[in-house]
Amino acid sequence: MSLEKRLLKNKIMENIKNSGNPQTFTVPTEFNAALHAKCPKCRRGDIFANSMYGLKAQKMNVNCPHCDFKFEREPGYFYVSMFVSYAFNVAQMITIAVATYILTGNLENVWLYLVTIFIGVFLLAPFNYRYSRVVLLYWLSPGLHYDPEKSKDNPYKYSEG
Repeated sequence: MSLEKRLLKNKIMENIKNSGNPQTFTVPTEFNAALHAKCPKCRRGDIFANSMYGLKAQKMNVNCPHCDFKFEREPGYFYVSMFVSYAFNVAQMITIAVATYILTGNLENVWLYLVTIFIGVFLLAPFNYRYSRVVLLYWLSPGLHYDPEKSKDNPYKYSEG
């Protein structure tokens, strides 16, 4: 082994020793956790069971897989997310209409606007479904805050007996 490779290997090993455990988990910021649809209590578990765009139906976990927090705090809790989704849809429709005008310069053809808005709303429906619930959980739910104790690993969670 060449001298350069040995020095590089020693430097890497020294960095690992000095940093303690090289695989420690860092808690994401509130915005980053919300962007990735993580649990608002621990910021580690996924709120949704599958990916945003896929052929399977959108499925939300009942409880957080990491801290066991129940997402639906009471029956009908997520009905409020319809209002958030409505606000998202209105903002998206206005944005798509303005973008259509800027790109085409056409004010005469109403069908152009209707078709582009319909396609845009249809394509952004999974985004609206997910993030209306995430916004409700993170910023519109009183008393629901991040708990640093919940984000720690629990070695007894998966043990039997």
